[in-house]
Amino acid sequence: MPYFTRQVAANGSLMIIAYVGVSQARHNALMQAAQPVPNIVETSAMIDTGASGSCIDPTILNQLGLTPTGSISVNTPTTGGQPQLVSQYDVSLMIPCAPGHAPLMHLTIPVIQSDLLTAQGFHALIGRDVLSGCLLTYDGRSGLFTLAY
Repeated sequence: MPYFTRQVAANGSLMIIAYVGVSQARHNALMQAAQPVPNIVETSAMIDTGASGSCIDPTILNQLGLTPTGSISVNTPTTGGQPQLVSQYDVSLMIPCAPGHAPLMHLTIPVIQSDLLTAQGFHALIGRDVLSGCLLTYDGRSGLFTLAY
């Protein structure tokens, strides 16, 4: 089982590097139309077990030239009791592992746009949609976390 272990950030966050690209279907459509495929974007991401779905900052979505595939109603601590309608996008997501091991890869995964991420120092939030296929260990005493998949 591939895995990696990282240091917990000073503020207690679980920060990783992730790569975001266009979805497999978008990639194929662009190739078939002889159009350029946007390069994948390296970004800082925070693992969030409290988030049901993954979120991407609009600056990343704009770099990839993506348009919404729909919208979804979400509740967050900032929306209180009122759900907020947000745009949803299909992207590819890759989280690298130790050398010699396959990365954690989703060729197409729906994510929502979140304007709040950049102000917090990262551009992606990895939620339980991705984590549901993983084993996450948080060792507060040693200040380490491990993600296996």
